[in-house]
Amino acid sequence: MTLDWVPATDRTDLLAEPVARAVQGLGGVEVAEIDPELADTAAFCERYGVTLDESANCVVVAAKRGGETRYAACMVLATMRVDVNGVVRKHLEARKASFAPMAEAVELTGMEYGGITPLGLPADWPILVDTKVAEHHKVVIGSGVRRSKLAIAGSTLAGLKGAEVLPLAN
Repeated sequence: MTLDWVPATDRTDLLAEPVARAVQGLGGVEVAEIDPELADTAAFCERYGVTLDESANCVVVAAKRGGETRYAACMVLATMRVDVNGVVRKHLEARKASFAPMAEAVELTGMEYGGITPLGLPADWPILVDTKVAEHHKVVIGSGVRRSKLAIAGSTLAGLKGAEVLPLAN
């Protein structure tokens, strides 16, 4: 099955509310409707013919220090794993870092689990973009909901407010 990509601003009904607001100021972001049962990366890639190195995942990390919890989004290619306890923890100057619990991530982002994306996240969250994602011509990412995906240039992700590019994978 092929994906029918259209400008994201033309189909905001396929986006979570915070994502729909965020794409208004960005050019070149496309959206395609998918089967929500196939939103998880491996199933999506297999069904729609997208390779894992063309897909990027958004991982929400909870970083703790001195009784305070800060959140960050990490963007890595689907072929990679985020080095949460090394690179991310040190970069965020946290004593402890871990994947944010699903319910927390969903509540704080206003997005569906399996569709969380860096577009439309709370303004005070750092967005850590792996260098390989930033260099990518176009990567497929979540749209804030499970029933669609976004296609976006890595340079656009790297240029988001609060974004920092660094090697995130171990």
